[in-house]
Amino acid sequence: MQFTYDGTTRVVEPHMVAQNEADHYALSAWWISGHSDSGAPHRWREYLLSEMSGVVVLEQPFAGPRPGYKPSGGQKFHRVVCML
Repeated sequence: MQFTYDGTTRVVEPHMVAQNEADHYALSAWWISGHSDSGAPHRWREYLLSEMSGVVVLEQPFAGPRPGYKPSGGQKFHRVVCML
């Protein structure tokens, strides 16, 4: 999926929507491309749903869960709304 976050475009593989540690609804996703403050290679990122705009579901499929994916939400996420 692609969306705007903090004024820049991001492309991610969405894995889960749940409440985070601060009880905000967030998307847990594998970052593919777009803006990155850290410049780190592809990795897990969290995006607040309230801060996302211009969401587009892209046609490119992805193979499935990335390493480290926790369908239960793990310690970071609770009240899972949807997941892979």
